[in-house]
Amino acid sequence: MSAERPPPEKFGTLLGLASGGVPVYSSHYESADDADLPDRHSYRSYLDGIYLGQKWQCVEFARRWMYLNQGLIFDDVGMAYEIFDLTSVRDVARQRRLPLFSFRNGSRRPPEPGCMIVWDASGEFARTGHVGIVVEVTETCVRFAEQNLDHQPWPEGRTYSREIRATRSPTGEFWVESSFADATILGWVIQTEDSTDSVVIESPAPELFELLPDEVPPEDREERTWLNVANPDEAAFVSFMEGSFLSDKPESRYLYFSISERAEEELERATTQLHALFMHATDYVLRDDALLERFNLPRVLWPKIHQSWDNRHNQMITGRFDFALTRQGLKVYEYNCDSAACYMECGKIQGKWARHYDCDLGRDAGEHLHDRLRDAWRRSGVDGIVHILRDDDPEEVYHALFMQEAMERAGIQSRILCGVQGLTWAPDGGIVDAEGNRVRWVWKSWAWETALDQIRADCADDPAKLESYRPGERHAGPLRLADVLLRSEVMVFEPLWTLVPSNKAIAPILWSLFPNHPYLLDTSFELTEALRSKGYVSKPIVGRCGGNVRLFDRNQVLLEETSGAFGDREQIYQELFPLANVHGLYVQPSTFCVAGAYGGAGVRVDASRVITSDSDNVPLRILDDERFIEELERRR
Repeated sequence: MSAERPPPEKFGTLLGLASGGVPVYSSHYESADDADLPDRHSYRSYLDGIYLGQKWQCVEFARRWMYLNQGLIFDDVGMAYEIFDLTSVRDVARQRRLPLFSFRNGSRRPPEPGCMIVWDASGEFARTGHVGIVVEVTETCVRFAEQNLDHQPWPEGRTYSREIRATRSPTGEFWVESSFADATILGWVIQTEDSTDSVVIESPAPELFELLPDEVPPEDREERTWLNVANPDEAAFVSFMEGSFLSDKPESRYLYFSISERAEEELERATTQLHALFMHATDYVLRDDALLERFNLPRVLWPKIHQSWDNRHNQMITGRFDFALTRQGLKVYEYNCDSAACYMECGKIQGKWARHYDCDLGRDAGEHLHDRLRDAWRRSGVDGIVHILRDDDPEEVYHALFMQEAMERAGIQSRILCGVQGLTWAPDGGIVDAEGNRVRWVWKSWAWETALDQIRADCADDPAKLESYRPGERHAGPLRLADVLLRSEVMVFEPLWTLVPSNKAIAPILWSLFPNHPYLLDTSFELTEALRSKGYVSKPIVGRCGGNVRLFDRNQVLLEETSGAFGDREQIYQELFPLANVHGLYVQPSTFCVAGAYGGAGVRVDASRVITSDSDNVPLRILDDERFIEELERRR
């Protein structure tokens, strides 16, 4: 029998020194000490002011090793497997880009010391992939250093964590075993000028980023209730829509859109990368009061926002990215971190719509969303009852029930409340529900801005009163939403810090941190000549549902504007990048981010250039690239 495996070393323990003397640390997060790592920022790794990644993950080590030994930094990635698709690396000292080339496992060019070896998102490395730095290569093995796999110290004097078998085929290809039966090595990534035998990463054909409209045939349009009204969320949806419809406009009830697999891959890659960029920008803002001032958040809440961010266990469950997808590429408009809107439409309704109408073209773009929500709740750390707080809007009723179903599938108990109905102060100043259960975990359909408006109303926007306001503390008046959401003992999903990335003031900061990033639009707090020359959009920093938006072309002609409740708030100015117009409808794809990763996609359509709360949801299907091109050409 094999010897019992020793326990993992404590988080942050030095495990060994890789080639070049670069330390490798234990990333056993369960043993991390809150005294040593008191907040979220302390988990971020920096060197010479350069952000390297989260301590002590595999990507952080690969980036740190390359910077210390080669002076190179590769771009931020959402997941380790995305490194295989990078095409360049930054030479920090000379401020220039150098080429990166990827070689598949089985290439004629073997890995070499200093290159990265990359695993796909499968098996042992599901969802994330993995990366290590190659230390030594022989004809029979590859030795490499890595973090975030084995939390054991290395033998004295060794400069690598593992070695794996390698062999040459009779025709000269170099193959490396994966070392895990259920994992796959994509290959190795080398900074070199010689691209011989490398993977050709071609720009996809522009037509793969089109949106393809279609309708179910007239003979398939059987009108009957196709949603199961025995399920509470579906019954609430039918009641809201006044029938089994995804769109409440008759002309759109049989309409759906398709995108290519390549477009979905781009949406998935953008979702994981942008989530990481928004989190980086959030940390940047929360370390600079002058920047946080621009978000127009009551100063009295700043300590609680910091506390919420610093709590490393306080993670997001849901978020939604809104995009423009055209032949010119993919651009993000905003990140709705504080909203679960359209989750049920994507994760349940569009799939049932397709089954009812026998729409078998491609596959449902939201087929895995509900399962991913279930998995996120299982990993959430919730150890009691979740109180689901919603308002009395019928749309919020089915949103709450849909999320409750995901919690139940995760084994989590919950109670749905309208507002703060039934909640009271406990004798010790805590909050309990009508059954005497302590309120410790909350998921809300309410926007955080609603709680902020309650505080502003209490203080009549008087700066002196706002300064002395004590959010979440017991008071003599009736218990309100702000009292529940702002108590230190209550963990809220989505957490208070999501006020920062959800606020449109984050967009100019993102652009300043990541200028010319392919998924970002040029955005500024001031209307610049560069924006005037391209055409621009003005938006209030706390606008909701497409309200108070104005679009101007490069000749300063007003193209469109919407009304709303936030016209007097501070504005940002963003490069005009219009939605695709398909057969008279503007089409906006959205991706649903679950615990920081892609969960699924949907589309909303409108005759207006601006998508609002009144815009229609229609089903989205995914076609393989070849079939998509065939369908596109057939319909021209």
